[in-house]
Amino acid sequence: MTDLELKHHRVATSLGEIAVAETGQGPVLVMLHGGGPGASGASNYHQNLPEFARRFRVLLPDQPGFGDSYRPTEQDLEKGSITQITADALFQALDSLGVGTFHLLGNSLGGAAAIAMAQQRADRVTRLILMAPGGGWLPFGPTPTEGQKEMFRYYNGSGPSEKKMGAFIRTMVFDHKQFGSDVVKARYEASLDESHIAFYHLYNAAFARRGGMDPLWRDLHKIKAPTLLLWGRDDRTITLDGAQLMLKQISDVQLHVFGRCGHWVQLERRREFEQLVTGFLAEEVS
Repeated sequence: MTDLELKHHRVATSLGEIAVAETGQGPVLVMLHGGGPGASGASNYHQNLPEFARRFRVLLPDQPGFGDSYRPTEQDLEKGSITQITADALFQALDSLGVGTFHLLGNSLGGAAAIAMAQQRADRVTRLILMAPGGGWLPFGPTPTEGQKEMFRYYNGSGPSEKKMGAFIRTMVFDHKQFGSDVVKARYEASLDESHIAFYHLYNAAFARRGGMDPLWRDLHKIKAPTLLLWGRDDRTITLDGAQLMLKQISDVQLHVFGRCGHWVQLERRREFEQLVTGFLAEEVS
């Protein structure tokens, strides 16, 4: 996926083993991926690593249930939400890797985990970047959204297929012509892991049982880190209208909206995304 040399860690936690890829040197930047079928740290951010690795020690975890990390059980999901499971596991993994304070970036499901981490350990998160995050978002329109429906139906019925993955990707982005059959096929093949499929059914059931993501919006005021919100105006999964509460409740916050852009800012508007993130983080470094 990239010519960068990646160091791969398998970090034991009390919850299970977390896979973390690492590259670059400098202040630590932890990047949390979204939660669609077949998602992982590498699939979410591989195209952005060359730019970020020039300035930061980038840590790219696979969140519980995804990639090469452990799969939470039904019992795990009955005891706690996937957001809290992820936050707990990642703090333990970062402790094992000797990471104290860090910049934190999260997209969608990973954005929810990033919010929870910034709320619960404000002393450790120096700067926070949220890309259409779940949990902190309170939409005006109906839910589940169009994109969420595509996510839920992907493994249902006849099961996964390249056609269904193509429909899912078309819902995620503004202009699907940017993403050819090779992208669809790679993401489809990543979605076929049997343990991931079993987890996803449990995850969707827990999501329905809990009535959606954790209501992290109730405690947005607990976020102390300077925060950058990045959103596609045409996002059909975590819609832009839900950003308003975050703008009101987070004390040090700014918002950048990309026109003609959906849910995958880091892919659809790659250059602008990388420039905004590095510029925002450089304010703290300088």
